[in-house]
Amino acid sequence: MSTTATAVTPGTWTIDPTHTEVGFTVRHLMGKVRGKFETVEGTLVTAEDVTASTVSVTVDLSSINTGTADRDNHLRSGDFFDVESHPQMTFVTTGVVQKSDTDFAIAGDLTIRGTTKPVELAVEFLGEGKDPWGGTRVGIEATGVISRKDFGITFNIPVEGEKVMIGDKITLQISAEAVLQA
Repeated sequence: MSTTATAVTPGTWTIDPTHTEVGFTVRHLMGKVRGKFETVEGTLVTAEDVTASTVSVTVDLSSINTGTADRDNHLRSGDFFDVESHPQMTFVTTGVVQKSDTDFAIAGDLTIRGTTKPVELAVEFLGEGKDPWGGTRVGIEATGVISRKDFGITFNIPVEGEKVMIGDKITLQISAEAVLQA
């Protein structure tokens, strides 16, 4: 099994949704709320020069799961994602910088609620290898921080003093596997 990104097989890879998680963490009062999106699809196109590779991902925002149905329904509403008008979140790369054999900075355009903003993700390449079904897989983990206000998600409830119930910064945590297409 290869352990360096420079050995990634060039080609088109399809994200395996059953082995991929797009998660997030946000400040809520004195703690944090964690959640994930259950439905994700996407493609990675790896090039001989790994910095010329691309990623395109679509997330079904209605698939949000924080473990609390009432909160999930509120997050789907117009106060937050407005999934009736904006059912998807998308990410498309605009650049890749290789930091080491396994670490990258991936810049891209993130679109939420019809607003597109540049974001940068720190990506760790976890390896490439054969799976038990005859396919070839790669694994990656990515993290980044975005401002929900940048995407027009401003709903909040004031609490004591100058504080608010929900933080602005959202930490993204992505763990993904993708399968090489024949």
